[in-house]
Amino acid sequence: MDASAADVAVVVAVVVLRLVVPLLIPMFPLPAIVVALVVDGVDQTIFQTQLSPSFWAQVENSYQGYDKALDVYYLSIAYVATMRNWTNRSAALWAQFLWIFRLSGVTLFEVVHDPGEPASWRWLLLVFPNTFEYFFIAYETVRLRWDPRRLSPVAVTALVAAIWVFVKLPQEWWIHVARLDFTDVAAAHRWVMPTLTAVLVVAAGVAWWAIRYRLPGADQPFGLRAGPLPEELDSAAERAAYRAEHWRVLDTNLLQKTVLIGLLCVDFAQILPGNTGTPRQVTLTVAVLVLVTSAVSLALARRARSAENLLAGFAAVAAVNLAVVWVARLLSERFDPDHATFFVLLIALVTVLYDRYRPVRDVRLRAAARASATTQGA
Repeated sequence: MDASAADVAVVVAVVVLRLVVPLLIPMFPLPAIVVALVVDGVDQTIFQTQLSPSFWAQVENSYQGYDKALDVYYLSIAYVATMRNWTNRSAALWAQFLWIFRLSGVTLFEVVHDPGEPASWRWLLLVFPNTFEYFFIAYETVRLRWDPRRLSPVAVTALVAAIWVFVKLPQEWWIHVARLDFTDVAAAHRWVMPTLTAVLVVAAGVAWWAIRYRLPGADQPFGLRAGPLPEELDSAAERAAYRAEHWRVLDTNLLQKTVLIGLLCVDFAQILPGNTGTPRQVTLTVAVLVLVTSAVSLALARRARSAENLLAGFAAVAAVNLAVVWVARLLSERFDPDHATFFVLLIALVTVLYDRYRPVRDVRLRAAARASATTQGA
């Protein structure tokens, strides 16, 4: 591609921002995901205005795949963050369904759509809307001042339905089916901006009234940082001991990690330059790497060895995966380790976060189930 140094600098800066900001979501859920959402919303405008016209014309058709891949990256980290932070059982289960549902739809879209025709198969993104993202934001907004455990299963389901039907379906239709641009519509119709302003003013008024007169008193001080881990799992050694006792090499955790990471890697495989792997080959490679990593991690947990530092844990898992990749290279010259390095790092990141926080989710959900059973029994 005919890219200048300035073009490369702009692309690198935006991509690095989209890769780094999501890493803050587990510890600062609401502000980090809002920043990630904003960057996601403005990056196309940045590319259109800051890249040279000739270079943007060459890469414009690839933007859809790039954008969706990085969307699923930061939302996958947000999903893992729900394992660390969410205490409401119904919300945690809904988050799992909503994210796997969306991820499956995006992966299907990336596999079947025609890169040369941006409009092809976009209706799939309407059928599999990104309800998870706004549900995550809604939950974390509640958690700023209130204990989410006070939300009943009915209230959580109603919140999911409202976001799905009244927010995400219209938004997905606007973006992916009608392919409308807000700036162009507002310029063509003078009534758009005054109407939108009036709606926002009314919404702000209703929100203020609800907060002031209808919502219960706050349960905790305002805070943007995630809450503490359960006392029995607040160290890496305790979480490793939990995995050693309750996990097996071949279990549902291995299946869930394989599905989550496999779908994520298939998405990225569609946009990375030089990648020659088919979706089936990528999925098989991911399954092998996740299996090896899980087996090694569980063996170390059973020997009471764990890394308290997240970066050290990531480096260890990445090293194991890289070793597997180079062994594959020795066995077959058709296997190119250069193409696999990015996927190795991605797999290591999601695997470490999953193993680190899934025990927390399991303990909290079981405690919530016991509390619900006790309440119903009384």
